Amino acid sequence: MPKRSLLTRFAVAAATIALSAPLQAQPDAEGEARFLTHVRQLTYDGRRAGEGYFGADGQTMVFQSEREPGNPFFQIYRLDLATGDSWRVSPGIGKTTCAYLRPDGERVLFASTHLDPEARAKQEAEYEFRAAGRERRYSWDYDPHMDIFAAAPDGAGLKRLTTAEGYDAEGAYSPDGRKIVFTSLRAGYPADGKELSEEHRRRLEMDPAYFGDIYIMNADGSDQRQLTRAPGYDGGPFFSADGERIIWRRFDAKGANADVYTMRIDGTGERRLTDFGALSWAPFMHPSGEYAVFSSNKHGFANFELFLVDAEGLRAPVRVTFTDGFDGLASFSPDGQRLTWTSNRTEGGDSQLFLADWAHEEALAALAAAPLREPSAEAAELTAAAKTGSASATEPEHIAAQLRETVEFLASDELAGRMTGSPGAKRAADYIAQRFQALGLAPLAGGDGFFHPFLFTSGIRTIAEKTSLTVAGREFQAEANFRPLSFSANGEVEGEVVFAGYGLAVPGPLGEGYDAFAGVDLTDKIALVLRYVPEGVAAERRQALNRYAGLRYKAMLARERGARAILVATGPTSPNAGALAPMRFDNSGADSGIVALSVDLAVAESLFAASGRSLETVQAALDQESPHFQGAFPLDVAASVRVGIERIEKPDRNVVALLPPTPAESAQAPAPAEHVLVGAHYDHIGHGATGSLADKDEQGQIHNGADDNASGTAVVLRLAEELAALATRRRGVVFALWSGEELGLVGSSRFVADPPLPLEDIVAYLNFDMVGRLRDNRLIVQGAGSSGLWRRLIERRNVPAGFNLALQDDPYLPTDSTAFYPKEIPVLSFFTGSHTDYNRPSDDADTLNYPGMARIAAFAAALTTDLANREERPDYVRVQNAGGGQGGRDTLRAYVGTIPDYATEIAGVKLSGVRGGGPADQAGLRGGDVIVEFGGQAIANIYDYTYALDAVRIGEEVEVVVMRDGERMGFRVVPRGRE
Repeated sequence: MPKRSLLTRFAVAAATIALSAPLQAQPDAEGEARFLTHVRQLTYDGRRAGEGYFGADGQTMVFQSEREPGNPFFQIYRLDLATGDSWRVSPGIGKTTCAYLRPDGERVLFASTHLDPEARAKQEAEYEFRAAGRERRYSWDYDPHMDIFAAAPDGAGLKRLTTAEGYDAEGAYSPDGRKIVFTSLRAGYPADGKELSEEHRRRLEMDPAYFGDIYIMNADGSDQRQLTRAPGYDGGPFFSADGERIIWRRFDAKGANADVYTMRIDGTGERRLTDFGALSWAPFMHPSGEYAVFSSNKHGFANFELFLVDAEGLRAPVRVTFTDGFDGLASFSPDGQRLTWTSNRTEGGDSQLFLADWAHEEALAALAAAPLREPSAEAAELTAAAKTGSASATEPEHIAAQLRETVEFLASDELAGRMTGSPGAKRAADYIAQRFQALGLAPLAGGDGFFHPFLFTSGIRTIAEKTSLTVAGREFQAEANFRPLSFSANGEVEGEVVFAGYGLAVPGPLGEGYDAFAGVDLTDKIALVLRYVPEGVAAERRQALNRYAGLRYKAMLARERGARAILVATGPTSPNAGALAPMRFDNSGADSGIVALSVDLAVAESLFAASGRSLETVQAALDQESPHFQGAFPLDVAASVRVGIERIEKPDRNVVALLPPTPAESAQAPAPAEHVLVGAHYDHIGHGATGSLADKDEQGQIHNGADDNASGTAVVLRLAEELAALATRRRGVVFALWSGEELGLVGSSRFVADPPLPLEDIVAYLNFDMVGRLRDNRLIVQGAGSSGLWRRLIERRNVPAGFNLALQDDPYLPTDSTAFYPKEIPVLSFFTGSHTDYNRPSDDADTLNYPGMARIAAFAAALTTDLANREERPDYVRVQNAGGGQGGRDTLRAYVGTIPDYATEIAGVKLSGVRGGGPADQAGLRGGDVIVEFGGQAIANIYDYTYALDAVRIGEEVEVVVMRDGERMGFRVVPRGRE
């Protein structure tokens, strides 16, 4: 038999002392009572018992105990928690361990040595040893005769599942009962005819546990596959309640320390949860999947206590038990409301099973309040390796795997789409902060640790008792006839109503400009305006007017002309005639300074009644845009308007870290305040409550946002690791991961409004948004016109990088760089293009190009290094806003369902795809088509296309000309109205 291993000599010896030693103190009732109530001893019979696990019904349990007559070793027993009856399941011969019930309750899994020819002789030898008055401390010898078996609950139908030479044990069923995860030392006993090296032979003799790894097999013992291969003992695996991950303990190669890990069931996606610098072992997941319980001797070599750790290992573990001695081998009931564990807090100091009620909500609260986990020695080794250029830290395969692991965490269902202000976003922020901390980055002064907190408007609620509309004594119904607009001020207004046409004011001479307010006095009046723009005008005119048709802009114009309230109606000739404007909450969080309502046609027509005019006739005249009639006149009626709305504010956090300058002694001292800012947004859209493009059968599903924007977040974290390894940096580098981007650049805008460092000290901002879908080697770099330096710097770094670059000058982008460019900060934004999974539940981790992301990270690291070390800061170039205007989403009426490919620089607009069931799809357009004409207008670029969409009429056919495989083809598309 092999000698006791190093692991045994240290790890198990510590447990042995705790298991056998008398109690040194009574339990800390106050400390334990937070989590454990109604604590009671469950087993009393035999020399000792332990390691109990509930059945799926919560009414049965299997455990091991030394109580069998004639056998001094553990055997497996089944316990009925309702009656207290128990019976042996295992054969009664040899040693057994690690029982587990199949979810259907029909089979019991355990490991046994009963087939060892020497089993009975070893039992007799143990009795003789004890009869001589000697006491053997508990040790685990990894008996090579130990194999895994399954039997009926009464012990019948025993079946052997493993036959490999070497220790096979510690098995557990998956939640569906189809798989078994287990531990094996078979790597120390090669079955392929190969011999161990001399070093490994010595290892096997002194420390067989070194060869312990996690394996998985089918429930019938077939298809046995190895999952872990790290040096040191991997053992004690269990499935999570959802069957998606495996949790286990890993001892280091020396057997001195152990920590808790999880991984996917295929062995990928390893996640380290603890770094206690102690023996942390026997982990078991709570059925909620939010945390695990484990045992550790953190507070004394022989004192094992229970602890909790969150499922991502972001927070420091929380202590559960406070009783000297041994508390370990814990497991939860299937409903998560009870905990059983092994303890020697018994009267005689022997180890037995205990049972208690479990406080799940208290556990969640304690974990939420725990500090971030301190950087691990493992992380320090990785950082050191990066600084020395170790291949293990820098090889492309390693980097791609690292990026994938980051994305898979951020884009997992557990984070539920990372909606701003949600628990999933909080977990993402904690994870990012822990990564920054592990790299040795510093919090940015002025924040809350690594967090830059902000408040945002998460929604709008109408206060019914404070909201009303009365016209000439007639009361109208909220939501049926009117609703407040999201940017309305609160208040009560009474006054005469003035019709102001489409509410447009466009600069320019007659025929170019437009003034719907001409000729009337709005002072202290209520303005009634129409939604959208004149319907009958030419396409080019509609394009020009649409840029000034935003409802907030119309409200501002009315307010500036003296109006105290504005009513907006969707006229009878407009798309969605009579419909109330949706109450999309306004992400600016500020009201417009004027009471604002959307009203239906019943309200609008009652307002027109006293004037003797017809709204439909008036709108028809406005739609032709007669230069002599733009529509403003008093309606000779009074109205009373009351609005009470509550803006619901929630907190969220940007995560910001500083890598300070570290100049070489020979270098000229840098301007100490200057920094390069590198960022990406980490939030997404949750279940698609805002901005979703999900098909009908996908609505309400989790939108995981792997490309948008777990990909950018992963790249920024990789850049932080690479930049931290630089020997010198003339400038500091600030890494910022924003929240609230999907709600309108909220997090980055709040940073700019309340910066923790002067904005003038930021020399440039590099942004990464959707960089996970590199295709055909095409990388888009936007904002290249914001500095004269960019093209020269990009060219130099792309020679070795080798991308086919699409450089776009425009810095006004629908991403966080737009928050910084107006503050005279040069920007670059990296992007790999749109795709059919954008803002849909199908944007998952397995769709990304991780080697491509690794190349982008390396390219961006080189650019950032140049910016951090060059003497001159980039110059700032003003670029005219090609979008311009005062429109908004509520001015975009037409929907055709095309997805432009922003990566392709050709004449026209190339489509990366079309939305299934949309107008373009129904007309026959498809991905790869290049739109060159739309509605008779030539399309040279994306701006031409956007303006052309603004010009179409809903429901009327539009001829679309595309180039497909070199052939010019025409299609007829019928645009739909947007909701």
